[in-house]
Amino acid sequence: MDKPLAPSLSRIVDVARRAGVSTATVDRVLNRRPGVRAITQQRVLAAASELDYMPAENLLAAMRPKPMRLLFLLPAGTNRFLSTLGQLIAHSDGRLAPFNVHCQVDTIKSFNPDLLARQLWRARDKADGIAFMALEHPVVREAVDRLAEHGVPTVTLISDILNARRAAYIGLDNRSIGRTAGYLIARFLGERPAKVAMIAGSRSYRAHEEREMGFLHVFEELFPAIKVVGLREGHDDADRNYRQTRMLLGQHPDLAGIYNIGGAADGVARALNEMNRARDVVFIGHGLTSDTRSFLLDGTMDAVITQNQLNTMMSCVGIFDNLRAGRSAMHGIEAPRSEIIFRENIPALGG
Repeated sequence: MDKPLAPSLSRIVDVARRAGVSTATVDRVLNRRPGVRAITQQRVLAAASELDYMPAENLLAAMRPKPMRLLFLLPAGTNRFLSTLGQLIAHSDGRLAPFNVHCQVDTIKSFNPDLLARQLWRARDKADGIAFMALEHPVVREAVDRLAEHGVPTVTLISDILNARRAAYIGLDNRSIGRTAGYLIARFLGERPAKVAMIAGSRSYRAHEEREMGFLHVFEELFPAIKVVGLREGHDDADRNYRQTRMLLGQHPDLAGIYNIGGAADGVARALNEMNRARDVVFIGHGLTSDTRSFLLDGTMDAVITQNQLNTMMSCVGIFDNLRAGRSAMHGIEAPRSEIIFRENIPALGG
């Protein structure tokens, strides 16, 4: 941690008076602590310079803001979309240089709200902002609110949390996405009566719960001949998704469609292929990754609903940059858009 800057003969109260701010604000600016708007920082530094408050080299140091420390806290496991997002963030220093930020990626055991809450609170002194995939739980909500009181803003990724003081949410409209998945399956199946099923990561994720609701409602409203035979939780784990898929196919030999609400599509695909059902079961999932690309190409998957990982990262950084500058969190930030990828429109690698 930098040593506090030593004053000259002018007093901090004089600088505060000239800049029209409190002495606490002057102290924050001159010691490069976050939480002061850019225009206010400029006034304080100008006042300090006019009053010869400190040597020129110290003022120059104060004018150079510290890099903003951002922590991305992502679930561990076999969800390849999240793991590739983490890799992208971890190797993004060059791309993010104009924002003067340093990003760190930590992983945490999935679906454990107490552990997530503890990890969030522990990060309060080593991060100027935290982006994380939220679990809908009171202890997580409490941790977010305590961080806000402590001056550490949070952004929820992919899955949001309600009634908490997070700064923003970067993710899709998950209820609409669930309806989209149901609509796609129904259009693939046509007018005939059929059975379809869902495999979720966990209903602890609001994103997965909302996708489930949208999926169910679209069949109730538009396709009553198609019956949803249930939801199973796979915790975004490939082996567990594999077992859940085999059980579904065993219980419902006439199953015609599967919607994988979360990650680890490889587990579902392995079961479909082993049981020779990949060609007659419509399979819709999430997240364009190396494995879902291959499943689209070989016909195991019929469609993948995804969001751009680079845009997700850049939106998070932009939100924290807005907050540091005193702007509203979503200033200039566009809400993420969903993309539906079929075999015929797979983007080029790296595209």
